[in-house]
Amino acid sequence: MSASGGSKAIVAALGANLAIAVSKFVAFAFSGSSSMLAEGVHSLADSGNQFLLLIGGKKAEREATPQHPFGYGRERYIYAFLVSIVLFSVGGMFAIYEGYEKIRHPHAVEHWYWPVGVLVFAVVAEGFSFRTAIKESNELRGKLSWSQFIRRAKAPELPVVLLEDFGALIGLVLALCGVGLALLTGDGVWDGIGTVCIGVLLVMIALVLASETKSLLLGESAGVEEVRKIEDAIVDGDTVTGIIHMRTLHLGPEELLIAAKIAVQHDDTAAEVASAINAAETRIRTSVPIARVIYLEPDIYSEAEAAKGPDREATPGGPAPHPAGH
Repeated sequence: MSASGGSKAIVAALGANLAIAVSKFVAFAFSGSSSMLAEGVHSLADSGNQFLLLIGGKKAEREATPQHPFGYGRERYIYAFLVSIVLFSVGGMFAIYEGYEKIRHPHAVEHWYWPVGVLVFAVVAEGFSFRTAIKESNELRGKLSWSQFIRRAKAPELPVVLLEDFGALIGLVLALCGVGLALLTGDGVWDGIGTVCIGVLLVMIALVLASETKSLLLGESAGVEEVRKIEDAIVDGDTVTGIIHMRTLHLGPEELLIAAKIAVQHDDTAAEVASAINAAETRIRTSVPIARVIYLEPDIYSEAEAAKGPDREATPGGPAPHPAGH
């Protein structure tokens, strides 16, 4: 899967959230609605999250150094993980606390037209941002379902924006329900209940984001399709007769490390083996452009060693195992 950073989606979400945050705080000031305050903090947290994603993308572009020889590609994962922390603490936990306080000490919503008008505006603005994120994601996800795309994407930005925008739209509906019920019944408790529901929603989304980005931080292998392309590119059927074992690792969304032990003929010369390795590396980079670091170790295939099974310390035979598909 391509590792596009989805900059257009991030910028669209940032612009929408800044405008929405200002409007929600104004509505809170005039109406006293806790749902408006929670939603305002939510939009402010989302704006900060988009800034974090942009900063992470910029830092990831730095050149490799002797201290960090594989570069800084994982900066994007780190900042995406920070987004989940901000969403959990600033967005979710604050909303739950504010809603709890409103349930304990309810008061009527004043100047109802402010929160209702702002919520309608926010739905339109968030809808525009969500549409942009969907459009960019559709160019990458192919035949994958949305849940598969979010789980398997190696670039964290688009899944983050998608989940944030989806959560924002659901949160706006919850806020409308809370404010509407508070107005219809004259009981401000409904506004507090709506606020708590918004907080629970944000906490759930933050936990999903944290789980996915943690997996990326730990280091994920290439996708099934990429692994098959690499296998096909390595074996030439002449000098390189097979793959004894292979490991792949994403150093960043657009940087892939490949390490493989390859089977060569026992009577090949060193020059022939070196030439075959160079040719294999060229084929790999042509098939999988994000393959940046490639280590190919020649060896003589041994059926006795292969019989030991897929032991990391042994020399397993047969094709490299395909990833289960995160």
